[in-house]
Amino acid sequence: MLTKHMILEPTDINIQKAVAALRAGQLVAFPTETVYGLGAHACDGVAVAKIFALKNRPQINPLITHGADQDMLEDYAIFDERARALAAQFWPGPLSFILRLKEKSGISDLVTAGLPTIGVRVPAHKVARDVIAALGAPVAAPSANISGRLSPTAAHHVIEEFGDKISFVLAGGVADVGLESTILDLTTHAPTILRPGAITATDIELVLNEKISYEDHTTLTPKSPGQLLRHYAPRKKLRLHAVDVDENEALLAFGSTRFMAARHGGAVKNFPHDRIRNLSEAGDLYEAAAYLFRYLRELDQSPYQSIAVMDVPKKGVGIAINDRLQRAAKAQES
Repeated sequence: MLTKHMILEPTDINIQKAVAALRAGQLVAFPTETVYGLGAHACDGVAVAKIFALKNRPQINPLITHGADQDMLEDYAIFDERARALAAQFWPGPLSFILRLKEKSGISDLVTAGLPTIGVRVPAHKVARDVIAALGAPVAAPSANISGRLSPTAAHHVIEEFGDKISFVLAGGVADVGLESTILDLTTHAPTILRPGAITATDIELVLNEKISYEDHTTLTPKSPGQLLRHYAPRKKLRLHAVDVDENEALLAFGSTRFMAARHGGAVKNFPHDRIRNLSEAGDLYEAAAYLFRYLRELDQSPYQSIAVMDVPKKGVGIAINDRLQRAAKAQES
């Protein structure tokens, strides 16, 4: 049940409360610019295990380690010239690197899934950085939701997901980006995006002056979050590439709905509020990314049986949006 005392404003006192909880091996939910995260002290294996248990997350699926700044993360990961150049351009921000793990780093093996690599980033949200800086240690923080479900972009989404299984959530407004960070593998000769996000291959290419590719397959042994085939799923079935709307469907729209047909009569423009959400009437992909999980969550709570989804262009951040939609649809196949 959603109760006001479970959502705390990010005052100095409440940030210290969060830090005390992390030091005591507890979990803390907090805002980032991408989605809300569920954090544990990254060097506390027992605390990190609680993340996997609460999320029902497979332990083969590694976590991103969040630092207050690059200097903090350099104690745990081996940065090369490419990583430093990209950090200078995009950190704090929604870009994670896969780097080689330093020997005897102290990072829990659960965070890395026992791999010799580690995912790292510096979040842009001030509340997240304030908590990590006050802790003085990195925080492992996947999205604050049950594994495979829709990621939370507001504090109340976290409480709706976990109820009283979590003590409190630090509030920080609605996530600006709305999609999990881009994950770039820098442990290979050719950098590869393992999970697309708001920072695109083109953005990265402008810094590194080399071609950046997207990994085009999923795996049962992921190197980073977001590589599992079934993920980001609402409870209702999604129907992608929709050009019309059935009687028992809600609509997740993008751009103009002028030519969308309602199979059983009527016009999409006259749909009741609970039946339609438009990611961006102006066709803005960044706006669409920011609203994707929020609108899917709202339509998932509508009285309609399934959700028809209009096409979103597969370019720029649209690549990330389509990645999430395709995995969500795949999760519902049996």
